[in-house]
Amino acid sequence: MRKLANSELDRLSVTDFKAAQKTPLILVLDDIRSLHNIGSVFRTADAFLIQKIVLCGITAVPPNKEIHKTALGATETVDWEHEKDVVSAIEKLKQTGAKVFAIEQVENSISLEAFQPQKDGVYALVFGNEVFGVNQTAIENCDGTIEIPQLGSKHSLNISVSAGIVVWDLFCKMRN
Repeated sequence: MRKLANSELDRLSVTDFKAAQKTPLILVLDDIRSLHNIGSVFRTADAFLIQKIVLCGITAVPPNKEIHKTALGATETVDWEHEKDVVSAIEKLKQTGAKVFAIEQVENSISLEAFQPQKDGVYALVFGNEVFGVNQTAIENCDGTIEIPQLGSKHSLNISVSAGIVVWDLFCKMRN
């Protein structure tokens, strides 16, 4: 087997990316401190043609040199917007018909492997602060919560890792 050259990867141009049919997922990042985490989520969103990212609270916005280090240009392809308050963002998303789920460890959460998205639905996924997670008020305003099953001693994943896991899982389920 041979590693593919960059020229063989069928990469979309920015224009083609913008015109492409998107995966009906919206990622909501609330109070994310790490610029590298933000950039990594942009890169994941680009990889799976995510509809858009909503940056809330203290989450930094592009253009930003530190975000760019990990986003590698994905801030130019993936649509994004800033909303000061995550609860306002959740309410606006719900008004558009999106189903909003917090990605968090809470009572009565749905385990990721058991969650089955509807084929014709748009889903917004709320990811919270690296230390405190998704805030309780945001959780209360969501349609539900999805939890990534974890078996180790930490029961904690980096936000960019969590986003990658959940996006990949839902991307696969929505395509089948």
